[in-house]
Amino acid sequence: MLRRMTWIWVVILGAGAFATSVQADDTVVRSFGGGSAASMVGIIPAGEDVELAGPQALTADGQGNLFVLDQVNGRILQFDPKQPSADPDVLKMPKDVQPTDLVVQGDDIMVWDGGVRTLKAAPGQSTRGLGGDEIQLEEVSSRGTDDQVAVSAFAQMGSQPPGSATDLLDQNTRAAIIKRTRQPDRQYVASRSKGSVIADVIPDKGDASVRIEIQTMVSNEIIGQLALHVRHQLGTVEFLEIDNSDRFYVLAEEIPSSGKNASTFVARYAANGRLEGIYELPLENTPLTRRFVTVSGDGDVYFLRTKPDGIEVVGVGFRPLDNVAVIDVRPQRTATAPVAQPDLKFNATVAVRPSNRQQTIETAFAFEGIQWKLTQANYGSDPDSQCTGFNRVRRPWYLQGKVNQEVRGVPYCWGCHGSLANFRQRIESGTLAGNVCTRNAPRPDVAGVDCSAFVSAAWGVSVHYTTAAIPAIATPVSNPWDLKPGDALNKPGSHVMLFLRFTPDRKAEVMESSTGGCNGRVCRNVYPLASLLARGYVPVRFRALADDQTTIAASAYEETKPPAGRKTASKRH
Repeated sequence: MLRRMTWIWVVILGAGAFATSVQADDTVVRSFGGGSAASMVGIIPAGEDVELAGPQALTADGQGNLFVLDQVNGRILQFDPKQPSADPDVLKMPKDVQPTDLVVQGDDIMVWDGGVRTLKAAPGQSTRGLGGDEIQLEEVSSRGTDDQVAVSAFAQMGSQPPGSATDLLDQNTRAAIIKRTRQPDRQYVASRSKGSVIADVIPDKGDASVRIEIQTMVSNEIIGQLALHVRHQLGTVEFLEIDNSDRFYVLAEEIPSSGKNASTFVARYAANGRLEGIYELPLENTPLTRRFVTVSGDGDVYFLRTKPDGIEVVGVGFRPLDNVAVIDVRPQRTATAPVAQPDLKFNATVAVRPSNRQQTIETAFAFEGIQWKLTQANYGSDPDSQCTGFNRVRRPWYLQGKVNQEVRGVPYCWGCHGSLANFRQRIESGTLAGNVCTRNAPRPDVAGVDCSAFVSAAWGVSVHYTTAAIPAIATPVSNPWDLKPGDALNKPGSHVMLFLRFTPDRKAEVMESSTGGCNGRVCRNVYPLASLLARGYVPVRFRALADDQTTIAASAYEETKPPAGRKTASKRH
């Protein structure tokens, strides 16, 4: 095994010349319709201010089996992509687990439910049936944050603890905007062919280039050095896998300063570090999902595509790139339809208070952090009434079974709006808490906020501006890298998130009110930026904040202790 390799940079032949070898077609290897039968997945249709919800994660194990997290049905579907007609195994999750992400390592089925939880088959059962079996899973233990490989695996797609709140709220960070570029990032990966490895992602030559150095965790032997360079600016860079042929796979985003044609791809490198080509991921016109790509031991790249009537598991086509120094990602193959803008005028008189970024962020954190007691009157009857269109109860998941307990965060409530003081007053008067029945008419007897009501309240707006109306009071931010705390990522007619900051590895940390990503409340989440832009989210700035001189650090928490498993690389190895 080599100890040290020469960096591979190939000179481009002619100014602006890029190799454009033909990409193999994407292939649908398995489809699942919407429903609750064994070969179906739970799909909750989209509506006004509600994005379509369905399976959130696709992952592979060492034997080549694929796993789909069907969290709406409370289960995981396991199948062999090379046997598309065989019935999948149905792995039923424990009732108290409501995950948003899924990773399989060896015999461990790990899910993210605010932290890492490990599941296994109940006694007398096996998850290796692949014969259409229904298997009950039970929790082994909640893995600690010191499990670097598990924590780093979930962080690949943004399932990670958000940064410290004090970085945005502390007095010292209000004085000036702190502009920082990408920070060195250490990742821990349980690979197929080399066991557990460490990958250091090292900034190199500006915003469009990084170096990736891979070493084994046991012997610290250098086994690969990769160079990644795109035309514009890199977003997320995640080392994914080493397949059974010792090839390296890296997930990367290219995000031009215009914000247009943001793309996500997987780069494949030979065992000697030479770039072989890329897999361009078809993110456009798809709802937001968490783990949308996975790599098998054979080197097949699979993509999770959610549709209104089900999902498709897509084998992504490979595009060879020979003798190329700069990866040239092509524009989206399917153009995103332009969103009609409402003919509304901004009226500053709707603001209930003078608004600035500091107040916006403080209000957002107050919605997330409020502590309140869930009384029987707030909880309602049990079992609760079912939502139209699917077997769900009205009550947000995070409140289930918590009657007479202290809970945290304002619940998601379809069609509800109001200030934090209004929410507390209604809860204390015995109003029902939260409503996730987004296919039904909004209810007047329930308290909480939906996605756009939360952003409206954070901005200090006294009326509820829906995602379709937000363009009337906010202007687009032409360069997504210019987003500041208190701005938003808005998808008109679908969903909106309040932007907080960029993480050191260039993901977007947001605050949102969501049925799926937050299990029915206001919470913080981290997402790869290009996956939001490609899916139609538009960076916007509330017009009352446009000239705000109260500044907050947009990316200022590398000085704090990073979560275990995702560390800033302090030195080269």
